[in-house]
Amino acid sequence: MYKIAVIPGDGTGPEVINEGLKVLKEVAKLYNFEYKTDIFDFGGERYLKTKKLVDDKDIERLKQYTAIYLGAIGHPDVKPGILEQGILLKIRFSLDQYINLRPVKLYNKAFCPLKDKAEKDVDFVVVRENSEGLYKGMGEFKNKGTASEVAIQTSYNTRKGVERCIRYAFEYTKKRNKRKNLTLCGKTNVLTYAWDLWQRTFDEVAKEYPDIKTDYAHVDATTMWFVKNPEWFDVIVTDNMFGDIITDLGAMVQGGMGVAAGGNINPEGVSMFEPIGGSAPKYTGKNIINPLAAICSLAMLLEIIGEDKAAQSVEDSVIDIAKNKLTNLGAGKMGYSTSEMGDMVCENLK
Repeated sequence: MYKIAVIPGDGTGPEVINEGLKVLKEVAKLYNFEYKTDIFDFGGERYLKTKKLVDDKDIERLKQYTAIYLGAIGHPDVKPGILEQGILLKIRFSLDQYINLRPVKLYNKAFCPLKDKAEKDVDFVVVRENSEGLYKGMGEFKNKGTASEVAIQTSYNTRKGVERCIRYAFEYTKKRNKRKNLTLCGKTNVLTYAWDLWQRTFDEVAKEYPDIKTDYAHVDATTMWFVKNPEWFDVIVTDNMFGDIITDLGAMVQGGMGVAAGGNINPEGVSMFEPIGGSAPKYTGKNIINPLAAICSLAMLLEIIGEDKAAQSVEDSVIDIAKNKLTNLGAGKMGYSTSEMGDMVCENLK
């Protein structure tokens, strides 16, 4: 019996999560596993009514679940940063979800903005460190509000944090078993402290994986190659900030936010899965948002908890629909409503 904590969240989050849960119900029947869901109302509406975010008691409750399924967090009436810090980062850090996993896979070459690139050319995964770096929130102001003000933001990297991320990336590359190539994406020529640690650790761990090819690319060069030669990449490992940036570019290369799914992973604990497109409040309640990213994040959830065949069935259904039913992935442009898309995925499961 899998216990899944569901956080529908804000904006269109509840709409896409509803379609994901619809698919979960059908695929559980097909592959004969049992689950139960509990809804958590974390989000902007709750905050506006109660000023509550996520506290330590909430975290203790979440620790009792197999996985977390998240819609989106972000409300136009709440100042930016409050919900992100108080809900998303609170959960990620408290549950030690130290890996952000972002598959970048093109399902239909018609949706790729790159010239002459086909499905085989865009199929890589970004492993992003998810608990340290600039997102640690460390820093200070000096002489704030004066002409001589200085703002210091600290990138905090530990050997433990860096090594476990890199080791996860090597293991993932091995399990993925495609090109068996792992790229370290950094900025060793300028950020000489943090990236000296990353490079040294990467080189040391690489010795334990002689069957994995390794290389290095500066982050600026990585963005260039994403556009020019995405087929060069298999698995990429990088820090929190660079990972945040390059995965959004990856989402555009694979066709847009409508199919971009992500996982916040604790390999030894509770992981959280979400579409990365945000709450998209302007589309709320219109039944036109694309739910495929949320459904793909459900497939990631199923894979992580060990239901590999069910996960593959969900992804295969999405791929088939993207290739044969859709001419556009944009909200309101799909030719189908949000709920119709969910129904199609269910009907297409094998």
